[in-house]
Amino acid sequence: MKRPSLILTVVTLALLAGCYTVPETGRRSFIILPASEEAAMGATAFLDIKGKETISADRVANERVTRIGERIAAVAGKDLPNAKWEFVVFDAPDTVNAFALPGGKVGVYTGLLKLAASDDEIAVVMGHEIAHATARHGSERWSQSAAVAVGGALLSETVLKDNKNREGWLAAYGAGTTVGVLLPYSRLNESEADEIGLVYAARAGYDPRAAITFWEKMAAEAAGKGKPPEFLSTHPSDETRIRRLREMMPRILPYYTGGN
Repeated sequence: MKRPSLILTVVTLALLAGCYTVPETGRRSFIILPASEEAAMGATAFLDIKGKETISADRVANERVTRIGERIAAVAGKDLPNAKWEFVVFDAPDTVNAFALPGGKVGVYTGLLKLAASDDEIAVVMGHEIAHATARHGSERWSQSAAVAVGGALLSETVLKDNKNREGWLAAYGAGTTVGVLLPYSRLNESEADEIGLVYAARAGYDPRAAITFWEKMAAEAAGKGKPPEFLSTHPSDETRIRRLREMMPRILPYYTGGN
C-alpha cells in the first residue's frame, strides 16, 4: 500500500469510526459499518444460504421455530429497528446449530431441534443468536479486523519500512493481534450474546435455566473430540460458559419469574 493511500485509509477509518452501545449490557463497541449496509448484507447472505441448504418441509418444526422466534423478536425488536424477521428451519439432522443475520434473518437446523429437550432450550439458543444480531457483533469483528489490517499496513510503511526483519515483525504483529485482540473479543461477544439472549428468552416467557441444561448436553456431545485451548478459540470453553451461565441466573431469572 502506497503511503498516500495508506494515510487516506487511516483518515477514512477515523471519519467512519463510531461507537455503538450494545443493548442490555451498555458496552460501547467500535463499529464502522453502517447498519443499513449490514442489514443488506445479511439479507443477501440469507438468500444465498436458502439457495444452498435444504429447507425443512416439516410443518410442525417450522411452526415451532416461528412461534418461538416471534416471541423473542417481540421483546428484542426495539434493539433491531427496521428488522424484517424471517425464521427458516434447515433440514440437517447432524447439524446442532442456529444463526441470526443482521436484519432479522434466523436459521435453525433440525439437528438442534433433535438435541433440544424443550421449547425453553430452543429459545435460549435462538435468543443467543438473535443477540449477536442486535449487538452487531459481526460488524464489530469486521471493524476490528479492518483496524488491525490498517495498523499492520501503517507499521509496515513507517516504523518497519527499512527494517530487514520487517516480515518477522509483521508476522509477530499478526499473531499478537489475533491472540491478544481478535480472539478475546470474539469470546467476549459469545459471553455477551449468552447474557443478552437469556434476557430476551426470559422476557419472552422461556425459562433461562434451560441454557445450563442445553450446554451441559453440548459439552457431553463434544467430549473427547478435542478442542483448542480457550485462549486460541473464538468461543469460551464449555466449562467457562456453563459457569458464567450459572453466575448470570440470579440476575436473569427475575425476568422470567416476574420479579424484574
